[in-house]
Amino acid sequence: MMKAWLKRLFSSREAQELDFELPEQLQFKQYDSRIARRLLGYVKPYWRQMALALLLMGLVTGATLTGPYLIKMALDNAIARGDIPLLRWLVAGYVGVNIVAWLARAGQVAIVAEAGQMAIYQIRRELFEHLQRQSLSFFDRADVGVLMSRVTSDVNRLQDLVTWAIVGTAADLFMLVGIVIAMVSLNAYLSLITFTVLPVMFLITAIWRVRARDNWRRVRYYNGRLLAYLEENIQGVRVVQAFTREALNLKRFVEEVNRNFLNAQLKAARLSALFFPAIDFLGSTAIALAIGFGGSAVLGEQITPGVLVAFILYIDRFFNPIRDLAQRYNTLQLAMAAGERIFNLLDRPPEIQNKPGAIKLPPIRGEVIFDHVSFAYEEGVPVLQDINLHVEPGQMVALVGATGAGKSSLVSLLGRFYEISSGRILIDGYDIRDVDIASLRRQMGIVLQETFLFRGSVMDNIRYGRLDASDEEVIEAAKAIGAHEFIERLPSGYYTQVEEGGAILSVGQRQLIAFARALLADPRILILDEATSSIDTQTERLIQEAMARLLKGRTSFVIAHRLSTIVRADQIVVLEHGRIIEKGTHEELLARRGAYYRLYTMGFMTVPLAERAGGNGRTQPQAAPREA
Repeated sequence: MMKAWLKRLFSSREAQELDFELPEQLQFKQYDSRIARRLLGYVKPYWRQMALALLLMGLVTGATLTGPYLIKMALDNAIARGDIPLLRWLVAGYVGVNIVAWLARAGQVAIVAEAGQMAIYQIRRELFEHLQRQSLSFFDRADVGVLMSRVTSDVNRLQDLVTWAIVGTAADLFMLVGIVIAMVSLNAYLSLITFTVLPVMFLITAIWRVRARDNWRRVRYYNGRLLAYLEENIQGVRVVQAFTREALNLKRFVEEVNRNFLNAQLKAARLSALFFPAIDFLGSTAIALAIGFGGSAVLGEQITPGVLVAFILYIDRFFNPIRDLAQRYNTLQLAMAAGERIFNLLDRPPEIQNKPGAIKLPPIRGEVIFDHVSFAYEEGVPVLQDINLHVEPGQMVALVGATGAGKSSLVSLLGRFYEISSGRILIDGYDIRDVDIASLRRQMGIVLQETFLFRGSVMDNIRYGRLDASDEEVIEAAKAIGAHEFIERLPSGYYTQVEEGGAILSVGQRQLIAFARALLADPRILILDEATSSIDTQTERLIQEAMARLLKGRTSFVIAHRLSTIVRADQIVVLEHGRIIEKGTHEELLARRGAYYRLYTMGFMTVPLAERAGGNGRTQPQAAPREA
């Protein structure tokens, strides 16, 4: 029945995503004790501050409750008897208790805010650390916008709960209990009359609570979708503009993504617009009942005017914490939904992590063995099958093959960014699954086709893989691969600030910086995944000259289509449909006239024209060798 209701409430896609994101036992709970306990665990280190806040809360409650009683005494004991000195003392007392309440509330807010912010700081730190430890397969499936929503919006919802709602709820409960005691002490008869509106209030609250829960979950869902759509379109703005998709994307954003979020927000707002005025109306009704019955009692001299005035003031204060508690229920619902999402993410273990007792990989020579390695991103869909490859220390291996042959997957396995399905990968005789992941990756350098630079200076980006490197060492690395000249021409040289992703630099310049970054880390194993595909001939020539010197003594795996890179390899490995079908040197493979020969003659591998004929640097297919 609940599933059927879910399908009516959400589209099928929404239901599938909610099922994926939330454990089944959490999906329909208004309050989950497990989430509450975990949240309190973050607050526990600050129990002294919270205890002091509770003490101040007691002062606030006592001062607030004392005010109406002082007014009663002023009316009945001072004004009615004409006792001016007593009236002055009571007025001074009234001002004094309000000052105490003000100072205690200010201290309470400051203490709770600090403790709450520290707890949220810890949650954000754990989220960031956890995301950094996730394997690439997690990010292959994850929606970046949704992840950003969890780290920002969802954490902010928890911040509202931890910083204000927990202590605020306790304060409201203290106040309610105190007011009830004060009202009953003043006049039990008027208290019973006032409390007749409570059953109606509880009924309205129960109905609103269920509807508010469902609507706030819907708001959180569409907020994540909106952030995901924004992130996708901002990241892909060049493609959007290149294909003139601005109008269509705007139409979808307006009519679907933003509209769904707006409708969810409006529905939640309409519920609040019905509920809170209803609580205010019930409060006014209670005051009217108290005035009607209490006024008759005053006329009959059963109670004094001061009692009636104090009682009305207590009624007004009685409904204030009720309104606050109802509002905090919204906060609780948002926090429960946010907590579900955050803890579901934190509880998702990295698919690749160190095994118990993993050893630190000592400095390596660079021998690499793929021993009957198979791999699949999805079960039943193999990407690599029975890979056997032996690479001696210092050898350069070129991986060639058509798109989708498995080249990038093979080198990704070497750094254990994905877990193999079967077989084993050995580095200097160590199975990479038996060693500490960080100690493995620290001895590797990787340059990808899509280079990513971080906000900061060029110097900082080159130093990213080796933070203790001096400025001189950074400059030497840049000189070694031919990046020094163009860096020096930048407005501030090595201290030029690059935008996110290195937008102020060309593709080739970004790749040169990434190459320098990898080399500065002094890796024993170097992986170049199409690292020269977007570099012009002159720039590539600089790299080729540097590689002869810099790759000496390092094992390297190079994925490239340019013949000038491939022919220098000690081994050329030809992949097809996830299998190694040929291995050998350039000359050996051409002599076999097999798959490598076909790729070569079909123009799959290219050579810079300038290298062959001193041309303008355009890349053309190398002519096929003539038949003997």
